[in-house]
Amino acid sequence: MKVLVTGATGYIGKRLVYYLLSQGYEVYATVRDRNRFPVPENIQRHTEILEADFLEVASLKCLPREVDIAFYLIHSMSASYQHFNDLEAKTARNFAHYIKTTTCRQIIYLGGIANDSELSRHLNSRKHVEEILATAGIPVTILRAAIIIGSGSASFEIIRDLVEKLPVMIAPKWLKSRCQPIGIRNVIEYLTGVIDKPETYNKVFDIGGSEILTYKQMLAIFAQVRGLKRWIISVPVLSPKLSSYWLYFVTATSFALARSLVDSMKNEVICRNLGIAQIVPLSLMTYKESVELAFNRIDQNEVASSWKDSFSNSDNPLKVTDFIQVPEEGCFKDQRDFVFDRSPEAVVNNIFRIGGLRGWYYLNSLWRLRGFIDKLFGGVGLRRGRTNLATLNPGDALDFWRVLYADKAEKRLLLYAEMKLPGEAWLEFKITNQNQQNHLIQTATFRPKGILGRLYWYAVLPFHHFIFNGMARNIIHFGE
Repeated sequence: MKVLVTGATGYIGKRLVYYLLSQGYEVYATVRDRNRFPVPENIQRHTEILEADFLEVASLKCLPREVDIAFYLIHSMSASYQHFNDLEAKTARNFAHYIKTTTCRQIIYLGGIANDSELSRHLNSRKHVEEILATAGIPVTILRAAIIIGSGSASFEIIRDLVEKLPVMIAPKWLKSRCQPIGIRNVIEYLTGVIDKPETYNKVFDIGGSEILTYKQMLAIFAQVRGLKRWIISVPVLSPKLSSYWLYFVTATSFALARSLVDSMKNEVICRNLGIAQIVPLSLMTYKESVELAFNRIDQNEVASSWKDSFSNSDNPLKVTDFIQVPEEGCFKDQRDFVFDRSPEAVVNNIFRIGGLRGWYYLNSLWRLRGFIDKLFGGVGLRRGRTNLATLNPGDALDFWRVLYADKAEKRLLLYAEMKLPGEAWLEFKITNQNQQNHLIQTATFRPKGILGRLYWYAVLPFHHFIFNGMARNIIHFGE
């Protein structure tokens, strides 16, 4: 059976692709940039990665016409708060026009529970997408999910940031709203369980976990799992905008995503469109079980996908190939060359473990300060961390950088800055052997925009000497 998965680089999409392949399906995975979707060699023969941007009709010409099932998993919540609903409607219309030209017999869409009479812009947008998909004239199965809990999910990471960083929380009144959180494992089981089931055609099903909780209860249970004592005080005075800033500065989320989440928290997301249990009978996990399973995956370094890997701070989606060639003209460069006697493999391993919990090897407090300043100016800050502790792939988020190129065999790592800057910045680590000596070559490249960009470079230049030298020395010697 041929299955098309749109949004394959997203948190749900990537896991769904891997699961479908494990079940023997032939998968077409659509991505905006194939370099951001590495596929293990053992499953490459069963999947085809196709580059397509559903905002651009011309890019859809390469998509297949022989398709049996299509998953629509494209969302724009982390895009501009003002325009995400327009973007979602446009991509849905373009998908509907394309899919009606195929042999597809079922569309499966994952949206959000939307049962209240007054909905947030985010949930209204999801409902509008449902209506647009129906215009394709192909049976649509709609699964509306509550908050999804799993290693790397936006909800999980936001709750984790709040619980682990704040012993006392002065929180908005929406903490009293109720929801029905569902584990990512159950979500994937529902998505695949409705494939080719005529009894699900043109129907809407709410999917949630086994219990209904307030957000305050979810924070408390999370703290219990982590063995932490937390005090949560809810106050009625925080406006939605202030609440959004509160989430933005405390957690790794973008402001646009924080605003969308806060607006949606006024709505209770509880399952009312029932009937899915009779069609896809599952053993639903409790919220606590979902949190424990997520940490088990994190502890084993088996996080399959993260919402942060598909989120870019740029107004335009980052296409790796547009930035992988570091420019030479009109740029400032800071290149440092360090000779070392240690095993090159050990140094490469240190390079590929940079960022996240390990940090940047030297003066991490200054890196954290730079991340905080980035947050003040609307950037992503350092809190995105990294998905995997030991490996990096093109397209991965790495604190306020994006991985452009990562090849351990070639001993090279290239990063692109997604922090707020008056220009563009690259950071490259490369190991070479010259005259029978091993060299770590560390290069920072900055392409300024206007006078402000040049002033910025000269302002930070004095810090480069001791920060970059210290970072390189510690990369070489860490773990000796």
